[in-house]
Amino acid sequence: MRILVHICCAPCFTYPHERLIGEGHDVTGFFFNPNIHPYSEYKKRMESLEKYAELKGTRIIYKNDYDIESYLRGALGSSDRCEFCYNMRLKETAIAAKSLGFDAFTTTLLISPYQKHEVLASAGKKIAGEYGIVFYYEDFRIGYGKSREMARALDLYMQKYCGCIFSEKERYLKKGK
Repeated sequence: MRILVHICCAPCFTYPHERLIGEGHDVTGFFFNPNIHPYSEYKKRMESLEKYAELKGTRIIYKNDYDIESYLRGALGSSDRCEFCYNMRLKETAIAAKSLGFDAFTTTLLISPYQKHEVLASAGKKIAGEYGIVFYYEDFRIGYGKSREMARALDLYMQKYCGCIFSEKERYLKKGK
């Protein structure tokens, strides 16, 4: 199966990439993350992914559309900012996958124990139905620890928060307590 994988960051891509390739899938990455703040963080994550892609000989599509204003307007206007963010990024991935002839799309967000897994899976399935392409669902959380080990072994940049300004704030507020 040809799968387009939305990538939030290189460390989160390591395990799903290895797993999907191991299952015989043809994998291409898709980097689209207008939610990441500040821009310097966005650049660090993109550069880390470029390093990983070079090391592994992996195809990555970079949608360099850093439209944080649209992300912020949508997140602030939503009752669930994470759900809005999942929908925003998965819709772009599904559109790209469909237009480029992929069989399915998925996301590295499925590896994180910090994401709202059920909301994410539901969003993926709904978007798949809307755009007429398969959402490849797998609970990658079992490989979270391994992904961190793989990232350290490859000396990949590892961030301390999901990427959005809201999670960055929460990170610092937790440190202060």
